[in-house]
Amino acid sequence: MRLQGKNILITAAGQGIGKATVLAMVAEGATVWATDINPALLEGFKGMAHVHTAVLNVMDKAAIQAQVASMERIDGLFNCAGFVHSGTVLTATDEDWDLAFNLNVRSQFWAIQAALPKMIAHGGGSIINMASVASSIKGLPNRFVYGASKAAVIGLTKAVAADHVRQGVRCNAICPGTVDTPSLQDRINSQADPVQARKDFIARQPMGRLALAHEIAPIVVFLASDESQFTTGQAYSVDGGMTI
Repeated sequence: MRLQGKNILITAAGQGIGKATVLAMVAEGATVWATDINPALLEGFKGMAHVHTAVLNVMDKAAIQAQVASMERIDGLFNCAGFVHSGTVLTATDEDWDLAFNLNVRSQFWAIQAALPKMIAHGGGSIINMASVASSIKGLPNRFVYGASKAAVIGLTKAVAADHVRQGVRCNAICPGTVDTPSLQDRINSQADPVQARKDFIARQPMGRLALAHEIAPIVVFLASDESQFTTGQAYSVDGGMTI
């Protein structure tokens, strides 16, 4: 039970990687606060031992602060919420840029800022941020705004790690490749030819398949656990070989 006794807050926990991580962390003994902007997505956790659910809009600073304040102790924070934008620098709008940086970056800034004092007061904690292989790690076509925002997440992660390394707080990022989640399926379904769109996503994965959400969760569990207590400021690619 690698997370026994730990209290962990997860955003965008209702589906995909967030949901898989809730289940993996509870299996390892954690008590998890599973939050999501969509209450319907949290219904599946009702009645589950060691899972507390709450509706949370991560673009509402006051709501984030209230959620953290409601927790007596916070040992881990997984900033999972985000959005994937498509397009190039020529097609991007100011509105695309603002949404990407507000949801993918600013929300993490707010959550970390709210959680850090409690972590420090209790001797430390682990922060895990959702970045992407499409970031400062690798440029991907039609991911201009998204890649820029996820590169910012990596920079944010390293800055927090550097500032608080002597206070027992660790901060790392995970950088998945293409993961077969409901949000990906929504993007596929929005294309003129969904069948070809799925084939295109698979084609860019060297393993010849998409990742499954439960294949991403173990790295988050590791980073939240004491097994990774000498690890901070790192961006872990979990990408099926995209960066070989």
